[in-house]
Amino acid sequence: MSEIEDLLREDLRGQTAYGAPQLDVPVQLNTNENAFAIPDDVAAVIEEYISREIRGLNRYPDRDALALREDLAAYLGHGLTPSQVWAANGSNEILQQLLQAFGGPGRTVLGFMPSYSMHPLLARGTGTNFVDALRDADYTLSPGHVGWAIEAHDPDLVFLVSPNNPTGTALDPAVVDAAYEASRGIVVVDEAYAEFARDASSTALGRLEGRPRLVVTRTMSKAFAFAGARVGYLAADAELIEKLLLVRLPYHLSSLTQAAARGALACAPQLQAEVDELKHQRDRIVKNLRAKGLPVADSDANFVLVGGLVDAAAVWKAVLDQGVLVRDVGLPGRLRITAGTEEETTALLDAFEIVMKQEPSLFEESK
Repeated sequence: MSEIEDLLREDLRGQTAYGAPQLDVPVQLNTNENAFAIPDDVAAVIEEYISREIRGLNRYPDRDALALREDLAAYLGHGLTPSQVWAANGSNEILQQLLQAFGGPGRTVLGFMPSYSMHPLLARGTGTNFVDALRDADYTLSPGHVGWAIEAHDPDLVFLVSPNNPTGTALDPAVVDAAYEASRGIVVVDEAYAEFARDASSTALGRLEGRPRLVVTRTMSKAFAFAGARVGYLAADAELIEKLLLVRLPYHLSSLTQAAARGALACAPQLQAEVDELKHQRDRIVKNLRAKGLPVADSDANFVLVGGLVDAAAVWKAVLDQGVLVRDVGLPGRLRITAGTEEETTALLDAFEIVMKQEPSLFEESK
């Protein structure tokens, strides 16, 4: 053990940092980014919003991001007011702030893996004990299982994800209700991919009224093609958001970030057209891979989880050799594939067809 390792917190020793492979290949479908670049007309609007802030960068930004929160509330609808919305540098910072305020040493957050892999990492970073209550064999989550897990572990926070990453499946709203009724603590519904859901009513936003411990987190990374800007946000009771101010860093969201986000929100209708196209390509992947005999779950996200693989790592490498990068999320016999443009989707489907013909032993026989 090195001198620095010896000085590291004991619970961090031997751990590895989060990260997905970043390889220079023609088709990159591994990190659930929006495949479309910001359109020129949208970029022009965002540039105008940013330009208004340039000469005032000698001053600190609005630490409460009031104008951005007003725009976010209008975008979300459901009668939300700016006092019920909070923004930060990506949904990861939002989740971290929730853990800093309501988790910490001696407290527990309950999750249901496989799900977003940052949840246990964020818990560890804040000294919060992460308990994995698992899922059913088909990766679904039922109200009964969630209620049982909460009663068994009595967590201070509960993390639910809808649509779930990496499975792509949306939660039955009854699961959210069961979690809230069984819990004494904060119930967080992570809706990073909500705009891609087949049923828009599946969001938990409509359940916020009268539930002061319920939180819905979102991001602009996916539907707004804003991964590089790092803007996440949440909707919750105004009192809960007031408590988050106790742990937020001063002036944590830069003036340029706030301006860029407001510009993108002003162009939400234009960006929705690209969301619709990604949903079409996602469904195209599902349809075509099923036609090849591979089991693929219906997805409400901008990615799909494909199964039927004898050796997922070998299939990942074989598809990569065809110039297409997908994601091995560590689930036996499964790979996660981000929906891309029409051309990228065609390349992905062609790559699978080639690999299935050249190395059929890597795939299970169709039932």
